[in-house]
Amino acid sequence: MVTVKVIGDERGDWAVLQVSGELDLVTSPVLRQHVHEAVAEGRHSLVLDLSDVMFCDSSGVGVLIAARRLIRSCQGSLRLILPAQGAADGSHVNRVLGALGVRRLFEVYPDVAAAVAEDAGPLSA
Repeated sequence: MVTVKVIGDERGDWAVLQVSGELDLVTSPVLRQHVHEAVAEGRHSLVLDLSDVMFCDSSGVGVLIAARRLIRSCQGSLRLILPAQGAADGSHVNRVLGALGVRRLFEVYPDVAAAVAEDAGPLSA
């Protein structure tokens, strides 16, 4: 049984949550809880590193969209790490978001260093 693992870190003003495993109906509430905890601690600049997420279903996408809505309500910023290369030739999450037509809702970066850089510009949708 594959689960999800979320590790929190800080990079300057950014809270970084490194997510690995699967985001599905059973595991996505774990990520939701970590996002809510970060916001409750006053962290409104959030990076979700999804490089090691091997599977994401509609429940996982729902958590990402809800996280975006929550961060925006705090006038914060949410950035996703969805590498073009890596696990099975690119991010599964990137492909899922693209297939559902919601990829354009997110600021996407190739790695954490790019996401937390002051002059960072997101990858094109």
